[in-house]
Amino acid sequence: MIEFERISRNITRVRFDKPDFKMAVLSDLHWDNPKCNRDLLKAHLDYCVEHDIPVFLNGDVFCLMQGKGDKRGNKSDVRPEHSFNNYFDSIVKTAVEWFTPYAHIIKLIGYGNHETSVLRHQETDIISRVVDILNYKCNSNIIAGGYGGWIWFTYNNQEVKKSIRMKYFHGSGGGGAVTKGAINLTRALTMYQADIFTMGHIHENASRTDAKEVLHTEGNVPEVRHSYIHSMITGTYKDEYVDGYGGWHIERGAPVKILGGRILNINISRKKINKIKKTIAHVDSCQFPII
Repeated sequence: MIEFERISRNITRVRFDKPDFKMAVLSDLHWDNPKCNRDLLKAHLDYCVEHDIPVFLNGDVFCLMQGKGDKRGNKSDVRPEHSFNNYFDSIVKTAVEWFTPYAHIIKLIGYGNHETSVLRHQETDIISRVVDILNYKCNSNIIAGGYGGWIWFTYNNQEVKKSIRMKYFHGSGGGGAVTKGAINLTRALTMYQADIFTMGHIHENASRTDAKEVLHTEGNVPEVRHSYIHSMITGTYKDEYVDGYGGWHIERGAPVKILGGRILNINISRKKINKIKKTIAHVDSCQFPII
């Protein structure tokens, strides 16, 4: 049993009752851009369907840069099916058609800077429109989240309970060619009291786990413990490098990017620590086995 429930506009609760829980975290699909590797995206979503893995899309699902008056516009970045006066409407319509087979596994969609830019300048909310239509058409229950927010995982199986907190943030700034987002993750450690942190935006694909010493007090008994936070950056599905011939990505000296999202793994177990049985949550993530 896995249930997603909206608690507030940017807090989602996920209930699960099996000790091995997986959730796919994808971002920066840029689905409407001709450079989006839709074959890879489809393969990853098909993998989630096959293995019954819920999906969270953490912003920049769409590119949306070819609207009227957008200075970033480039005619070569418009797909033929979107080359109309009703540009944004055509993206909504075709996106609903394309994502319909996956509506039952997509549970949460957040905003990225591309969606919020269109909301500010074009006064249309692409995310809420796609979510509303998919839910109506497919009888699904996709939740529209925020640019940043929280996912509260709660494991409950008979007498064993465990709570895990994940902070999500689409991202900001640019990822350096050397640091590859490591500074972003270190900054998050100082900003959020979480067990998991995830971001996209900079088109990198990596993870790491950091540890802290904490003083735990329960029943007036102090105990030194170690707390862990697993941080991950999810990659893009937009292949801007291709063969390195040219374009904005090449001209600014950006490297080849690892395409694809990540699969979050939460494993719940019972262990004896100082002769006391405790519920432990081991958290990790990995790239998709399909590249």
